[in-house]
Amino acid sequence: MKDVIIIGAGPAGMTAALYAARAGLSVQVFEKNVCGGQVAITDEVENYPAIQKISGADFSLNIYNQVVDKHVEILFEEVQSVDFSGKAKKVITSSGKHSARSVIIANGVKRRKLGCRGEDEFYGRGVSYCATCDGAFFKGKDVAVVGAGNTALEDALFLANICKSVTLLIRRDKARAEKALLDAATAKSNINLCYSTVVNEIGGNDGGSVSFANVFDKAANKEKTLEVAAVFIAIGLEPGNGMFADFVDLDEDGYILADERCNTSADGVFVAGDTRKKHLRQIVTAASDGAIAADNVSRYLNS
Repeated sequence: MKDVIIIGAGPAGMTAALYAARAGLSVQVFEKNVCGGQVAITDEVENYPAIQKISGADFSLNIYNQVVDKHVEILFEEVQSVDFSGKAKKVITSSGKHSARSVIIANGVKRRKLGCRGEDEFYGRGVSYCATCDGAFFKGKDVAVVGAGNTALEDALFLANICKSVTLLIRRDKARAEKALLDAATAKSNINLCYSTVVNEIGGNDGGSVSFANVFDKAANKEKTLEVAAVFIAIGLEPGNGMFADFVDLDEDGYILADERCNTSADGVFVAGDTRKKHLRQIVTAASDGAIAADNVSRYLNS
């Protein structure tokens, strides 16, 4: 039995693993995708203290190597179910049942879907949720980005360096992104910001790829068709905490409720990173949560 199982290998989970290992605890990490989580598919990281600029892939690789060097066991398996009812916490994956004296949930969040016609049909054929992953496939072409936050603006700026033009579709009459990002997008000659615009349909040829998006201009009260080769969707995030709902308290949006020491409502179960209710979801706050959660695990196991 391990001292602590960590669910998720993003910045929160990996920082927790690092701090827990340094505290002398036996640690097991489960990750269903790649180490780094959302950071791994981020083009550049420029807002982490003491690192002026680094690619998301390099950031993720660095923290992976750092944690592995501390002899932490990282298993790339999806957690299928959990049982936190007993003193021994059980985590079930494809390889079987695993037990630990404590658990840190650091499973992050996933991209929210738009919900329009054609979104699922053309996923992977022009519909994407990751500009840095798929942008190069549309070099020199006209594309659209849907969203109003920092991620949408960052995606638009990234794509503007690759694509012929980028149409940024914003549902409301203003963007929610930081002023610096909005100013940078406005200054780009090949980025067109369309406010009060919603996407009704993403379409293309049967069996082919995206060739258009039907949108509704609320200000002009009319529908129009955009000829685009891809639609990048960046409309926010949502947690995937359904399997934990019987054991820890969630808010109305499905985020895990916790105090400032990352304690959940379940004894011996802690939470770190974007998956918990919080005001700011950034790499630095995820890392902070991971350190706090690991420290609290150590105190819990020693009490």
